[in-house]
Parts: sequence; C-alpha cells; structure tokens
Amino acid sequence: MKTTQAAHAPLRGTQPHCQTCSLNALCLPLSLNDSDMERLDDIIRRGRPIQKGQLLFQQGEPFQSVFAVRTGALKTYTLASNGEEQITGFHLASELIGLAGYDNGNYPLTAKALETTTVCEIPLTQLESLADDLPDLRKQLMRTMGTEIRHDQNMMLLLSKKNAEERVASFLLDISQRYQRRGFSSTHFRLPMSRVDISNYLGLAVETISRVFTRFQKNSLIETQGKEVILLDPDTLYELAGLNQDAECAAAEQE
Repeated sequence: MKTTQAAHAPLRGTQPHCQTCSLNALCLPLSLNDSDMERLDDIIRRGRPIQKGQLLFQQGEPFQSVFAVRTGALKTYTLASNGEEQITGFHLASELIGLAGYDNGNYPLTAKALETTTVCEIPLTQLESLADDLPDLRKQLMRTMGTEIRHDQNMMLLLSKKNAEERVASFLLDISQRYQRRGFSSTHFRLPMSRVDISNYLGLAVETISRVFTRFQKNSLIETQGKEVILLDPDTLYELAGLNQDAECAAAEQE
C-alpha cells in the first residue's frame, strides 16, 4: 500500500497556523519569535486526515519530509524478511515522525495511522534551509533527535533486561509521561494501539499482555475500560518498572 498525495494534499483556508495551534509549545516552533514562526508556518503543508490503516510513508521510500502529528496517533514498523511487522514505536500528537530517514535518504520504517490522524508535513529541503537561518529551530531539531536516541536506548534495555510485568509497567509509564507533556492527565488516558500492537512492540505474546493487565487490575495498580486506562498506583508501577519517578518526570518536562 503506497502513500498517495491525496492522503495529505494541502487544504486551503481550513487549517490552523503554528501561532494558533494548541501544540505550538511542544512542536518545532519552541523558542521561535512570531516572525520566525511565520517563516516556518509558510513551508508547512497541512493536509486531509489520514484514515485508520492508511500509510503516511513506507519503508524504502525517499526521505522527503518530516511530519508533526497534530491529532491522532501512528505506529512505525519495519518488515522482517518473512514479511512480519516489527513495531518500533508509537507516535502521539505534538511528536515528530520521519527523522530516522536523515541518515541514508530513505525512510527506514513504515508509518501507519492507528486512528484518524492529521499531520503537518515539513518538506526536508525547505526545513534545512530555514534551520540554517534560525539557530533555535536547528537546536530544537537536534533536541528531538537526541530524545529519539535516548528513547531507543531505553527500549533496548526494556527488551533485553526486563520481565513481562516490568515491560508493561514501563510502557504504561512512558505513555503517561508523554500525555502529561501535552498537558493532559498522566493517570487517565486512552491507548490508541491494540493489545496485539503492544505485544509486538514489547516482544511478548498477546496472552501475556492480557494476563499482566488482568494482574495489574487485581492488584489495584490500574483500571481499564476498553482502551481507557487509569493508573491507580503510579508509585508502585515506577517501582515495578525499576524507574526513578522524579528523574523520569524531569526528563519528560525538558523534552
């Protein structure tokens, strides 16, 4: 399934600008003044919503743009030689996606919408030209790349050293911190991904994910209602995940 231009073709007169976007403090415009933000706004393409299951870009396609998620959520994955998906990440509103293509000029991953999603497309050539003129924009790009590297390192540790309960606890807390960064509740949020996707991402069987969620509920650590999750005892989840709550929250605030 190929990405089509119609998936994110520009819509005129119906889209918000960076200055009025509710995510402007979390996205690339961080630290930019009004005139610089207008220059960034001029190169951004805002398109039609991407429907659930539709691809934003595909593994191997030329790296031409970076995308900022405005609403909705996507997953990124790579395909093994046998055609099976290996999910590498989930991307929520205000987060950038596509930066991994910088290193060789092609997208190394495929990005698929988990639900109806809107994105801001930032063409690479124009972004690089603008970043040369705006040091704050280049700094924000570097910070974002650094955050992605740190997150990937944490994920490697998660898969190599932790048991099933520790992995699920770490996953829930990671999503919690990301919602908190957006100004939403860190203890009551929706998981846009399926249990199958979570199991793929964490390297566990779907049945194991279900058992851990059930155990967490019986132990009054969480409550679930469909895809809605309530963290009833975040302190115990942090202990279980082997994470320092204060340090993790401070890191999330700095991103």
